[in-house]
Amino acid sequence: MELNPEEWLKAHGDSLFRYALGRTGRRDVAEDLMQETLLAAWRGRDGFRAAADERTWLFGIMKHKIDDHFRRLARSGGVHPAPDEDTALDEEDVEFGEDGSWRMRPGRWGSDPLAEMEVDEFWLVLNQCVESLPERLRESFLLRELGTLDSAGICGVLGVSENNLYVLLHRARLRLRTCLERNWFQREGAR
Repeated sequence: MELNPEEWLKAHGDSLFRYALGRTGRRDVAEDLMQETLLAAWRGRDGFRAAADERTWLFGIMKHKIDDHFRRLARSGGVHPAPDEDTALDEEDVEFGEDGSWRMRPGRWGSDPLAEMEVDEFWLVLNQCVESLPERLRESFLLRELGTLDSAGICGVLGVSENNLYVLLHRARLRLRTCLERNWFQREGAR
């Protein structure tokens, strides 16, 4: 496969930017990471393997740039990395009984869940919930929902098997559901 650096920004820029913005929560940082990613790709273009997918390769570079960004912040005392999801209780043990049924039935999400999405405050709560996810869960969720990679591409970026990706996505969705129910749908005076 032949690389086409002139088309990188046009073909992949939006997805890369959304991924960086979702991970960092800051537009200025996401823009800087985009530039760093494209520059690193340009400098490393001779090392690109023709068997690889260009988009997956660029997302892999972006992932490393984001990791570097958070390492720099952690060294400077700006932020502490979130604990790995493997250190937490398995959500399935908490959410489901021995017979496989919900221990606590999913809450009511209002009479019109789509109307909830029209409320700006909902998006703030959703972003906070996404940011509260452990890093690997957050990455898998953002790549799947905001990126344009297929499952194989996401697996390549994260270095996980397809089965593991589905487990990560399931756990992310369970945690997001719980977070949204606590912080949005079950609030006092909720819709």
